[in-house]
Amino acid sequence: MELRLNKVISDSGLCSRREADRHIEEGHVTVNGRVATLGTKVTESDKVRVNGCLVERRINTVYIAFNKPVGITCTTDPADSDNIVDYINFPERIFNIGRLDKPSEGLIFLTNDGNIVNKILRAGNQHEKEYVVTVDKTITPEFEKQMQRGVPILGTVTKPCKLVRETDNRFRIILTQGLNRQIRRMCEALGYEVQRLKRVRIMNVTLSGLSVGEWRFLTEKEMAEINRMVKDSVGTEEASQQTSKPKPKTKASNSNKPNTSKPKFQASKSKKQHIGKARVKKTRR
Repeated sequence: MELRLNKVISDSGLCSRREADRHIEEGHVTVNGRVATLGTKVTESDKVRVNGCLVERRINTVYIAFNKPVGITCTTDPADSDNIVDYINFPERIFNIGRLDKPSEGLIFLTNDGNIVNKILRAGNQHEKEYVVTVDKTITPEFEKQMQRGVPILGTVTKPCKLVRETDNRFRIILTQGLNRQIRRMCEALGYEVQRLKRVRIMNVTLSGLSVGEWRFLTEKEMAEINRMVKDSVGTEEASQQTSKPKPKTKASNSNKPNTSKPKFQASKSKKQHIGKARVKKTRR
């Protein structure tokens, strides 16, 4: 099977596709000893080198659901002592899909598969993320209405969303976009302060069965459903500019029963049952 050279380099974790193209243009990339050009395709047997270093190709893709504690930073930067990768301490290189800010907690995905990241994250792809939020004062009908209709933040107006009040000062909200500190900024714009923010669902995957600080591999059944949902998703910046039809509602899946079909992004059969506990670390709320 032939793959584009820039994809092979990007999938190795060395750099992004755009950076790979720049390396190719500047003559830093060789295939079987010959300088490559843009658009080159390679097979598994081809030897790809960047600046003389052999590109190691990934064999197994990894998809992890993690219940992030408060105080952990969603970054791979080792200079940050609270970074999410060191906290999980997974033996292979992985990175987070999207982020939760440091004072927030709950569900986040991690992977070594760059292909699926933008398809999940782009707002234009309409994938749902659900949160439970506690604020500092009583929720009013006007607050509910404005949050659902859209709130001006960061030079734009947030997309319409679903909101259900659960108590006087706690609500559940479903977003299809992920602006920086979006929920906190929306609340602040309406005179409220978030006291606790927890993400409980991404698309068809929930926190069920995961204690704070625990992680597990996504099951084949969950990945099959995610593949169905991202099948027509756009993986570029253009997605955020497009008007997309709403995705059909899907029932959240917590089952560990494997699906016999083989999804495009396939969960590891040998690891799908694993529940991991991240390294012990004290965090502050």
